[in-house]
Amino acid sequence: MTRLPGTYESYWMETAEGPRHPGLTDRLEVDVAVVGGGIAGICTAWELVRAGRSVALLEADRVAAGVTGYTTAKLSAQHGLIYAQLRKSFGAVGARQYGRSQQEAVEYVERVAAELGIDCDLERLPGYVYAESTEAVDQLKAEADAAREAGLAASFVTDTGLPYPVAGAVRVEGQAQFHPHKYLLALVADLVGRGGKVYERTRVVSLDEGEPCRLTTEAGAEIVARDVVVATHYPVFDRALLFSRLEPHRELVVAATVPADRDPGGMYITQEQNTRSVRTAPYGENQRLLIVTGEKFKPGVGEVGERYERLAAWTEERFPFARITHRWAAQDNTTTDQVPYVGRFHPGARHVYVATGFGGWGMSNGVMSGQLLTARITGEELPWTSLYDPRRLHPRETSSLLKVQGSVLKHFVGDRLRASHVDSVEDIAPGSGAVVRVGGRRCAVYRDESGTAHAVSARCTHLGCLVHFNDAERAWECPCHGSRFDTDGSVIQGPAVRPLEPRPLPGEAGVCD
Repeated sequence: MTRLPGTYESYWMETAEGPRHPGLTDRLEVDVAVVGGGIAGICTAWELVRAGRSVALLEADRVAAGVTGYTTAKLSAQHGLIYAQLRKSFGAVGARQYGRSQQEAVEYVERVAAELGIDCDLERLPGYVYAESTEAVDQLKAEADAAREAGLAASFVTDTGLPYPVAGAVRVEGQAQFHPHKYLLALVADLVGRGGKVYERTRVVSLDEGEPCRLTTEAGAEIVARDVVVATHYPVFDRALLFSRLEPHRELVVAATVPADRDPGGMYITQEQNTRSVRTAPYGENQRLLIVTGEKFKPGVGEVGERYERLAAWTEERFPFARITHRWAAQDNTTTDQVPYVGRFHPGARHVYVATGFGGWGMSNGVMSGQLLTARITGEELPWTSLYDPRRLHPRETSSLLKVQGSVLKHFVGDRLRASHVDSVEDIAPGSGAVVRVGGRRCAVYRDESGTAHAVSARCTHLGCLVHFNDAERAWECPCHGSRFDTDGSVIQGPAVRPLEPRPLPGEAGVCD
């Protein structure tokens, strides 16, 4: 693999840092426990504290530093080619509810930022979904009509601010972009100022849905709460079987400096070329930071280094004046009917709620989730409550559900039928990893730059699929449900909550499994 462009770090994480919060070590009682400190969890906890509830926000790592810290941070109701599809699946009323709920989230962030005096680089700009192929023009025109019917200020255009021609685009006015880390750290500070509790390095590993609910952490602490919100990106509890209706995907990001007068003046996305998304952010005097996202793929599938190279090459070809400075990656989950699950966790749930399946549009959906879940917990109901209800099941999503489960079965069974990913530990080069048979069983082995090999179990601790090595990010990834682990086996991202166990190598006692 050639040397990849830029520094591997999220620009949002690099340019804003908040205070550390303690881990939970004792028993705690609150009205509501919110599990997960990303945008959905933070917004929900903040709304609930403002509504007068005692709240504990529990994060396995650092707040606003997981998936949310690696987003592209478009705050938009323009979610690609979705409104024509929503009108077909949910009717005109459902499409309007979706559009209104998403656009209200955009407006809400602007009001909150003004109210709290948050300097988060918020800019109001049009959003575009475009195509370079003339074959897509009719679809774009239909999308513009559907988005306009759904209440958005949408139109079909052929001119954009991009430095290359397009066949057509849907332009939606009144969208926004911002610095998510700055915004969310300010919400956390206000939450704490209002009496809310925030605990970091506090991984929740079990949930008892009694009355009250009881949560247990990895360190053995107990949280007792009347209501629980699971906002862990991918639900870490499987009792709702949402893992059968969620499909994880990753997208890569490269960021580059460009002259301020070459700013394309909007937020752009195309589904062509395996997705390309473009926006900019403030970046010093007379410069902007161009942020390009694309190369969508399932975790644990494909050569990630090669994907980074393709995305960088596309950026330099389309924006020859750009100089790449950063790279990172984002992950999200898509539901089988393209609408997030926000509401009661499962049909029997009375006090447990979930927010997941944002499909790459976590900024508006995270804000919307905070409002919707707070309304539910405090006894109110928003007009779009039923639209996002996780307990729904539409006939139109059956084929998508079967496709998702077929992909999982392919990996669960097919990966076990493969003889090995490499023949021996000696075949693994420094800085890379592979699954190897040792003593007749599979180990996930990483060789560090000094040449030392490190082995862990190759079975994901979620449901037992075999992990694969991400060569560019140096992580073990599960292709079934998107769990990610560091090279030492520690959990980076759920739904897994337990690490991959260390395993011996040849010459050491024991075998892998």
